[in-house]
Amino acid sequence: MARQLSFDLPAKTALGRDDFFVAPSNAMAVALLDPAFHWPSGKLVLTGPAGSGKTHLAHVWASQSGAQILQARDLDDSQVPTLAQGPVVIEDVPAVAGNTEAQNTLFHLHNLVLSNGHALMLTGRAAPNLWQLTLPDLQSRVQAATHAELQAPDDALLAVVLAKLFNDRQVTPKADVIPYLVAHMDRSFAAAALIVEQLDNLSLSEGRTLSRPLAVRLMSQDRPDALPEQTPDVAAASD
Repeated sequence: MARQLSFDLPAKTALGRDDFFVAPSNAMAVALLDPAFHWPSGKLVLTGPAGSGKTHLAHVWASQSGAQILQARDLDDSQVPTLAQGPVVIEDVPAVAGNTEAQNTLFHLHNLVLSNGHALMLTGRAAPNLWQLTLPDLQSRVQAATHAELQAPDDALLAVVLAKLFNDRQVTPKADVIPYLVAHMDRSFAAAALIVEQLDNLSLSEGRTLSRPLAVRLMSQDRPDALPEQTPDVAAASD
């Protein structure tokens, strides 16, 4: 069969509250983001594996609270006074574990946001005691925050994650594709994101419907030994 031209169009990830599927693996984190709940320390650390929904939940909370969202590696000291005028989300804090200047800036922001009476959310993959921040005062304050962990998905959540990932790509697989994938794939959000991307690309390049035989063929091929380290948070699961 002749291979068709395909266009690598970016998937549009939905980040609204209605796009988030609540399951046992994320229920505690969702409860802590309720606008009526005030974090005892004024700050929350949200952790979980790649694709587990940290970014999605950060956007949900930001839309409710008016918080600004910034990647830790993009934080600049000149931004601190303005950012500290309201609630703030700083994503992927462990990314600056080896950057003393960035940690000092985050420490300054942490103190100013809280002293101004606003809330602060910090995100990362591992538990906060494993972030290995080299600024002791910052590490201790991170560990003192309320902690919510997003855990690995069960079958029901994994099925919803796959459906949401396909929907983000404006793709509708045959009804038996997702049950097959849930039964045969690695149990992780990162695996779900990679498989959906590969299936979408395969169906586009061959001009085939996204069906179970196509999924069977993909899953029977040699799987990558390692998934990409940077996998976008999965909207349905909610990095």
